[in-house]
Amino acid sequence: MLEGNRSMKVSESVRYVGADDHDIDLFEGQFHVPLGMAYNSYVILDDKIAVMDSVDGRFGDAWLSNIKKELAGREPDYLVVHHMEMDHSASIQKFTKTFPKAVIVASRMAFTMMKCYFGDGFASDVAARQIVVGEGSSLELGTHTLSFIAAPNVHWPEVLMSYETNEGILFSADAFGKFGANDTEDPEGWTCEARRYYFGIVGKFGPQVQAVLKKAIPLDIQKICPLHGPVLDADIAEYTGLYDTWSSYGVESEGIMIAYASVYGNTKQAVEKLAEILTARGCPKVVVADLAREDMHENVENAFRYGTLVLAAPTYNGGVFPAMREFIEHLIERNYQNRKIAFVENGSWAPAAAKAMRSLFDRGLEEGCRDLTFAESKVSIKISMNEKNVQEMERLSQELC
Repeated sequence: MLEGNRSMKVSESVRYVGADDHDIDLFEGQFHVPLGMAYNSYVILDDKIAVMDSVDGRFGDAWLSNIKKELAGREPDYLVVHHMEMDHSASIQKFTKTFPKAVIVASRMAFTMMKCYFGDGFASDVAARQIVVGEGSSLELGTHTLSFIAAPNVHWPEVLMSYETNEGILFSADAFGKFGANDTEDPEGWTCEARRYYFGIVGKFGPQVQAVLKKAIPLDIQKICPLHGPVLDADIAEYTGLYDTWSSYGVESEGIMIAYASVYGNTKQAVEKLAEILTARGCPKVVVADLAREDMHENVENAFRYGTLVLAAPTYNGGVFPAMREFIEHLIERNYQNRKIAFVENGSWAPAAAKAMRSLFDRGLEEGCRDLTFAESKVSIKISMNEKNVQEMERLSQELC
C-alpha cells in the first residue's frame, strides 16, 4: 500500500492532492477516529487535466494549494465528482471560483445535490460548464481515459466510480476506504479499520456493493484510489475478496463472538465461564466484548466477522439492557444475516432478556435480516450463575461447536 500524504505520486501521471485531518474526533458525528481521517483527491496529468473529487470544507484552501503545486502553472480542465457527501464535495464551489474555466463532471443526481448544497446561483454559474455522465460514459484526457461505473447506494444514490483504462486505476469513491489519516501509521494494517468503516457506513447496502463488484472485479485493476485511506497498489484480489465476503454477508473468520452487558458483574462472570467452556471444546476463536464499555462500531464489525453470535444480558425494565438493545438495533439496521445466534439471560426474579432479544431479531427478519438461525439451548440465570447454569452452558457449547 502506498502511504498517503498531501503530496505524493500515485504514478507519473496521477498525483495525490488530498488532506489529512487530525482535529476530528467523530467521523459522521458517531465513529471514533483516534488515528484521524483522510479526505482523498487526485489529479490526472495529461493533455487534459482532471481533478478527482474535492475535500472537506475545512481543508479547501490547502487542497487548492496542493492542486496548484502539482499543476505548475497549468489550469485543470475537469473536476470529476464521484460522491456528493460533504466530506468530499464541500469545496466544489471554491474550486469553481478558483478555476472558472473548469468543467464539472458528475452524475445527474449529483448535479441536483449541488443545487441543494450551493443554491440556485451556483447552479446557474456552472450550467454551461457541466457534463452529465453515467454507466458506460467515458471521458478522454489524452493517453488516459476514464470509464464510468454507476454505483448507486454505495452508499449514496448518486455515486459513480471511474476506471482509468491506461494505468488500470479504479477511483472507487467511498468503497475500499478506511478510517485513519494517511500520514499516520495504522498498527493494525488496512483490514481492521476498513472493516469497521465498511460495516459502519456501507454495510446495509450489500446487494448494491455486490452489483458493483460484478462490474469492477473483471477489470484489470492495478491500483485502487478510494476517497478515504491509502491507495491500494498490491494484492488487489485480497481487497476485492474481502469486499465480496463482507457485502455477501459471508463469514470472514471462523469463531464465536460473545457480546454482553452486565450490571453487577454476574452476567460477566457467566460469560467468562462460557468462553472458557467454548475454548476447551476447541472453538477456533472466542471473542468477548463488553457492549457498555467497548466501541460499539468495533463490536458491530466483529458481529459480522464471525459466524456465531452469543448475546448475554440482564433483564432491564421487563426487557433487555439498553446497551444490548442498541447493539442489536445496529445489526438489524445493517440487515444482519447468515449467522447463528444464541442467548444468555439474567434476571433477579423473572429473566426475560432472551425473549426480548429474540423479539428484536424477529422484527429484523421482517425488515431485511434473513437466514438467521437460533440455538435451541439457552442459559437462564437468576442473579448469579449456579451448577445448573454451567450444565446449560455445556449443552450450548456442544450445539455451537
